[in-house]
Amino acid sequence: MPVPREQVAAVCRRYHIRTLALFGSVLREDFAADSDVDVLVEFEPGRTPGYFTLARIAWELSPLLDGHEIDIRTPNGLSPYFRDEVISSAYPVYGYG
Repeated sequence: MPVPREQVAAVCRRYHIRTLALFGSVLREDFAADSDVDVLVEFEPGRTPGYFTLARIAWELSPLLDGHEIDIRTPNGLSPYFRDEVISSAYPVYGYG
C-alpha cells in the first residue's frame, strides 16, 4: 500500500507522535480490502493522549491509508509475549532515521 509520508508526517507533528510504523497484516500477502491497518506509535515525552485523541488520529490517518480502519497501538500497549516481534518487524513510516 502506498503511504503518503508527508501527509502522515503532518498528522504526526500535529499530535506529537515521535515515531509511527505499520505492522501486522498490512505487511503480508493476506492483506485484504476489508483488513484494518495496525499502526504502532510512540508519543513525545510527556504526551499521553486519551481515547478521543487516539480516535481522532485514527480518523485522520484512515483516508491517507486507502480508507482502511486504523488500529493504533503503543509499544507499552502490546502484549509482552509478542511486543519484541512486532517492534522488530514493523515498517517505519515517520520519525525513524
